[in-house]
Amino acid sequence: MSVVWRLGPLAHEESPMPAYSLPALPATRAAHAAFMNVKDTAEYLGLSPHTLYVWRHRRQGPPSFRMGPRGRVMYRMESVDSWVREQEQADSRTNAALSPLKTGSRFYSGPVSNP
Repeated sequence: MSVVWRLGPLAHEESPMPAYSLPALPATRAAHAAFMNVKDTAEYLGLSPHTLYVWRHRRQGPPSFRMGPRGRVMYRMESVDSWVREQEQADSRTNAALSPLKTGSRFYSGPVSNP
């Protein structure tokens, strides 16, 4: 499993969006599975299964549901991908519209002159 994360573009790049790639599911499973269990989702996101259980308890993280007679916690892959995109858009480091560096400060209006 390989995940590449960068906080910003390199000096010679122009794109404001960080480059990353989500890991593929293990080769023993279908690469485009519609549903993933907690273990597969954690691996897909690069998290521990415990983190997903905590997020589920707190009603955070990607949407999940119980499936089957045993009530296994499952995640729909398209919902997980959509949740990741929402996280990207809500982060000011990846969404230029939310960057506090692009807008003027609400509290600072310039140097204050002393009389």
